[in-house]
Amino acid sequence: VDLSKVFDGYWKTKQATAALKDRAADLDKEFKGLRDDFQKSKDQYEQLLADANNQAISAEEREKRKQAAGDKLKGLKDAQDAMVQFQRQATTTLDGLKSRLTDNVVSEIRTVIDAKAKAAGFSLVLDTSAKTPAGTPIFLFSNGENDITTGVLEQLNAGAPIEPTKPADKKKDELKK
Repeated sequence: VDLSKVFDGYWKTKQATAALKDRAADLDKEFKGLRDDFQKSKDQYEQLLADANNQAISAEEREKRKQAAGDKLKGLKDAQDAMVQFQRQATTTLDGLKSRLTDNVVSEIRTVIDAKAKAAGFSLVLDTSAKTPAGTPIFLFSNGENDITTGVLEQLNAGAPIEPTKPADKKKDELKK
């Protein structure tokens, strides 16, 4: 069986990939919000620093502004630490989600492969898409005689939900008429 072909062609893989991309987009949007807030705070800090060095105001007022700039700098460092922590957590979350989704899909694929192999009387099923650590194919030749890839993929995709026609497809269909 070509496990790579089965995995990529399985409708649940596509669904899981879309869910993963949506989650990544949500996390990216949240990070951009944090980054924008950080930039605003940085701009405010720079303004406070400039005001603190303004010779046109009294020494007492400059000292107050230096103190405010120092407080803002501490807030900036905290915000930067929060962004770094958010990125680490987001990466961990996405990696964990990808791993769980992949494990679930592969588990379903293996169940179908096991059933087909037992029904055909096979004692062993090999993954013809497997690669060595050097990236070369493990199996250099297969006559495809006992390849169950197509049957496994058909069985897995038999329960796929029917996708509604996309608006662009509808327009193309209408133009053809």
